[in-house]
Amino acid sequence: MNIPFLGPRRGKRGDAALPADPEAIAALLSECELLRSQADRAGVRLDDTPASLEALDQLVPLWRDDPETLPWLGHDAGLYLGTVVVRTVPGAVWRIRRGGEPVLRLPSGREFEVTEPGRQWATSGLPELSQLYAEIAEP
Repeated sequence: MNIPFLGPRRGKRGDAALPADPEAIAALLSECELLRSQADRAGVRLDDTPASLEALDQLVPLWRDDPETLPWLGHDAGLYLGTVVVRTVPGAVWRIRRGGEPVLRLPSGREFEVTEPGRQWATSGLPELSQLYAEIAEP
């Protein structure tokens, strides 16, 4: 797959270049269509703030009854957590690892993988997204 704002592919292993346009990658990763749809149906407005993470933590997890939806929703939850961090923590940005996995890079240089914790949240409710945000956002 060749996505223009990701830059040209490198090598035969398909390693992606770092994003040429961090704003474009942030916009793409912030879509989280399935999560936003579920939240909207439950009356929760996802406005990319820490308060919206707290609201997500309070949702009744009806998606757990649908094994096909569960992993996708969890992936979206992780990306949404990352979106809130990127939009509220100065200097936080998305970085795409060579395998294509998005990770958060904080101003300190620390990196945080969010998709797996998002899947855990969707499956069990723990760790809470708001708690993860607090851990990531602390200086």
